[in-house]
Amino acid sequence: MRVLGIETSCDETGVALYDTDKGLLSHRLYSQIKVHAEYGGVVPELASRDHVRKTLPLIQEVLDDCGLSKGDIDAVAYTAGPGLVGALMVGACSGRAMAYALGVPAVGVHHMEGHLLAPMLEDQPPEFPFVALLVSGGHTQLVEVDGIGQYKLLGESLDDAAGEAFDKAAKMLDLDYPGGPQVAKLAEQGDPERFTFPRPMTDRPGLDFSFSGLKTFTLNTVAAHKQADGLPDDQTCADIACAFQEAVVDTLVIKCRRALQQCNMKTLVIAGGVSANQRLREKLESALAKIGAKVFYARHEFCTDNGAMIAYAGAQRLLAEQGEALPVHVKPRWNLEELPSLTAGE
Repeated sequence: MRVLGIETSCDETGVALYDTDKGLLSHRLYSQIKVHAEYGGVVPELASRDHVRKTLPLIQEVLDDCGLSKGDIDAVAYTAGPGLVGALMVGACSGRAMAYALGVPAVGVHHMEGHLLAPMLEDQPPEFPFVALLVSGGHTQLVEVDGIGQYKLLGESLDDAAGEAFDKAAKMLDLDYPGGPQVAKLAEQGDPERFTFPRPMTDRPGLDFSFSGLKTFTLNTVAAHKQADGLPDDQTCADIACAFQEAVVDTLVIKCRRALQQCNMKTLVIAGGVSANQRLREKLESALAKIGAKVFYARHEFCTDNGAMIAYAGAQRLLAEQGEALPVHVKPRWNLEELPSLTAGE
């Protein structure tokens, strides 16, 4: 079965074609970074308009890559939430309309389930069960995963997600959008010994996160060292970026290790945009090796939003005959635990 995947939850248009027998056939991604850079963040209306402009051309490009036509598509999967409602509607309506015109099934995919399953596209995918860290601009969650659709939320951010905190720290340091990669790059030049930032909520039991206090601590540190132009000198900015990144990474690592021990598991999957952070990968691998655990993640191009993860997740749902009726429904907010298991009757 060839499944077309469409991802339009935020500011990236992703399209892919996944074959349940042959694997991923092709994927294309269009990023709207330049569109939103001058605003310092995503403008929902502009995001929706750009998805309208790029979705159909990307679908054609993916088909051309494979030497196939629309008639060769056996099913369509699209992101139905969570995300920006206008952006979601573009992908959902496009996917649903194409499925209806072709007379093939369609399914709306949970965006975070797509991220969670993205490592399954690798040559050596993780095996169930495992603990997943879903960490991006909009989500920071620890989830116990017994199978597709068998999810138990262990902990989540009570305020800012880790990716959102990175972006806000970048603004404090006057870095370009998107901020996360810019903070990580600047941190490479920083002195890790100069500043010590707090590791929020690690001194108490539980698996929830909170990054708002760390954000305030960063703001106060920037203010305490600012010069006439309103910013600290270049080296101090790098030192602050380094201290901030170390605090976020250490917090995530501590909670992941705690979650694995609580669930008595030895496998961690990390997914979402922040999972591309090299410092996070290094520290996770080191910390988990000490307890005999292993971490899995998707390749860098599939850490951020993409159509391949939606095509794969949708294919699994469709193989379990979990397609949807004609009306289009999107969910800007959608609890991962609400998803049905792939096993009938559960």
